[in-house]
Amino acid sequence: MKTNFIEIFDTTLRDGTQGEGINLSVQDKLLITQRLDEFGIDIIEGGWPGSNPKDEEYFQKVKQIKLNHAKICAFGSTARFPNQVETDPNLLALIKAESEVVSIFGKTWQFHSEVGLGLTDDENEDLIYKSVKFLKDNGRKVVFDAEHFFDGFKNNKAFATKMIQAAERGGADIIVLCDTNGGSLPQEVSSIVYEVKTLVNIPVGIHAHNDGELAVANSLAAVQAGAVHVQGTINGVGERCGNANLSSIIPNLVLKLAKNTNIDVNLEHLTSVSNFVFETMNLVPNTRAAFVGNSAFAHKGGIHVSAVLKNSKMYEHIDPTLIGNKQRVLVSDLSGQSNIKYKAKEFGVNINGDKELSKRLVNHIKSLEYSGYQFDGAEASFELILRSEMNEFTPFFKMLESKVNVTFDHRKQESSEAVLKIEVDGEIEHTAANGEGPVNALDNALRKALTRFYPEIALIKLIDYKVRVLDEKDGTAAKVRVLIQSSDGNETWTTVGVSENIIEASWQALVDSINYKLFNIKKVNSPKAI
Repeated sequence: MKTNFIEIFDTTLRDGTQGEGINLSVQDKLLITQRLDEFGIDIIEGGWPGSNPKDEEYFQKVKQIKLNHAKICAFGSTARFPNQVETDPNLLALIKAESEVVSIFGKTWQFHSEVGLGLTDDENEDLIYKSVKFLKDNGRKVVFDAEHFFDGFKNNKAFATKMIQAAERGGADIIVLCDTNGGSLPQEVSSIVYEVKTLVNIPVGIHAHNDGELAVANSLAAVQAGAVHVQGTINGVGERCGNANLSSIIPNLVLKLAKNTNIDVNLEHLTSVSNFVFETMNLVPNTRAAFVGNSAFAHKGGIHVSAVLKNSKMYEHIDPTLIGNKQRVLVSDLSGQSNIKYKAKEFGVNINGDKELSKRLVNHIKSLEYSGYQFDGAEASFELILRSEMNEFTPFFKMLESKVNVTFDHRKQESSEAVLKIEVDGEIEHTAANGEGPVNALDNALRKALTRFYPEIALIKLIDYKVRVLDEKDGTAAKVRVLIQSSDGNETWTTVGVSENIIEASWQALVDSINYKLFNIKKVNSPKAI
C-alpha cells in the first residue's frame, strides 16, 4: 500500500448481496467485477467461498478474467476452534479460492466473544492469532476485519486492543475497524481511530454500516483521523440499512479531501458504474442519491435556475461532469422565465429573447400544474407545449369519437374493448381493438388506427405506467395524473395526462407519446421545416 494513499476495498459482491431483495448470479458478479476493475477499485471482495457453491464457482471463474488493476479477495471468519486451525473448513476454503487477498473477521467485542462463541479472552486471542498466521504462512495478504470494534472498544478497551494486536502479531497486513451495528457517531469514530493508530504499527482501515445514516460520514471521519483503507459498497447496498456508500465516499475523498487513491479512479465513470450496479441487481436507481442520482444536479425553482445559468457554483457543490452526471433544469409551477429559456435551448428551440413568450409559457405551465399536471417528470409533453406555442407543432391526428367497453363478472372474467374514430389529413379511420384492461385496449385501438398512416409507431413500446390520485378527499371522483414512459429502443420519453377520468388521462398521455415520436421523426427528416 502506498504511503499517504487511500486503498478502496469494495464489498458489493459479498456484504452488498446480504441486503434484502438482492441476489446476484455468478455471471452478474463477474460482470460487476470487470466494471469495478475498470473504474479503479483496489480490492474486490467476491464472496465467502466456504459458505455456498455459488461463491466457490465465482472464485474459480474470476481467475479466467484478466483484470487491469484490482485484486480479488475471498472472505471468511477465523477458525472455529484454536486447536483446529489447520483443518478448519472455512480457512481451507479460503486457501482453495486462490485469491491474492483474504479478509477474515474476528470478535473484538468481549460481549460477543463470550455470548456468541462461548470463548474465554485467551481463547479468542489465540484464535485470531493462529488464523491470521495460518493464512499468512500460505502466502496471502490478510485483511483483518475487527468485528464490532467500536462497540467493543467502548465496552472494554483492553479486550478490543488485545484482539487487534493478536492479528498484528499473526502477520495481518491491515486492521480494519468495523462499525458492525452502524450505531457510532463520527466524533467517536474519529477519536477511536486516532487512538488505535498509536496501539498498532500496521495500517488501519474502516468498515462502516449505515444504521444511523452515518456510514459515509464515519468513513470520512476515519480517513481524516488516519485510516488509509476504506471498505464499502456501490450505492451503499447491504444488510439492514446498508453499508458505507462508495458512490459518495470516493468523490468526497478525491474532490473534497484531496486524497489520492492507490489506483487513479475513473471518477467520470462513477455515475455509470452506479447505474450499472443498480441495473444488474434489478433495483430501481435512487434518483435522489448524492453525486450520482438523476436529481443530484436538478434545479426546479426559478430563482435557483436564474442563478445557475449565471454561474452553476451558486447551487451546485461540484461540477457534475466530474463524476459523469449532468445538470438538469425542471419545469413546474415553481418555474420562472429562466427555466423556460434553459429548456428551450436544451430542446433546440430559439425563443429569441422573447420575454412575452417566456412569460406566457410560464403562466401556462403554472396553470396546468395547478390543475394537476407535472412536467418535471414529463418533459416530452412540455416540449410539445413549447413547440405548439412557437407554431412548430400541430397534432398529427384528431380523435373524433371514442368508446371504451369493460365487462366483468363474478367469475373474475374481464374483457375490454376500445372503439375509435380518428382523422388524419382529412381521412377518417374507424377501428376497434381488445386489450388487457381499458387502457391497453385504447392503446391497441389507437395504434391500429394510425399504423396505415404512420407505420413508424410500431417501434413505440410502453415501458412504464404510473397513476397518482391528486385529490384523495374526493374519493372515486378525484382527479388522477397518469405518467407514461415510452421507448423506441433508442430514446425514452415521458408524457402526462390529467383528468377525473383515468381513461381520459391515459388517452392524453398516449396521444402525447405518439405525437412526440412522430414530431421527432419529422424533425430528423425535415429539419428545416421545424
